Amino acid sequence: MPGLQSITPELAEKLLAKAREAASKAYCPYSNFHVGAAILVNDEIFTGANVENASYGLTICAERTASFAAVLAGHKRFDAVAVSCVDVSDDQAKLHPEMLMPCGACRQLLAEFTDPETVILVDRAGSYQLKDLLPNAFRLVSKPSE
Repeated sequence: MPGLQSITPELAEKLLAKAREAASKAYCPYSNFHVGAAILVNDEIFTGANVENASYGLTICAERTASFAAVLAGHKRFDAVAVSCVDVSDDQAKLHPEMLMPCGACRQLLAEFTDPETVILVDRAGSYQLKDLLPNAFRLVSKPSE
């Protein structure tokens, strides 16, 4: 699994580009907040976008749609994650980088399929490890057999 130092600038940009591309496919008529995610597993990239619903509780985030795509393809460990919120202006991103970050539910879901050291690339905010974004993530002591 790649560590923070093993994600090359070229690979980071490729993942972020895939996340930006996925954001263009988001269905977000209520918030107009297009988000895309890209998950790296081995040499394969799985993407997802947010999909909103008039009943807001049924809305799903980009990180989760990408995660589900990877899991449905048979993967249970992710090597790296990239997230892009394309509707946040550069000025807003500089003043409020928290607008670019994965939500708490997505951080917890990613903890299920990543290690604490897994790289999370947040477009225009930087590179993090999951443990930086979600310290003391909830984890079951015994996990169902894989």
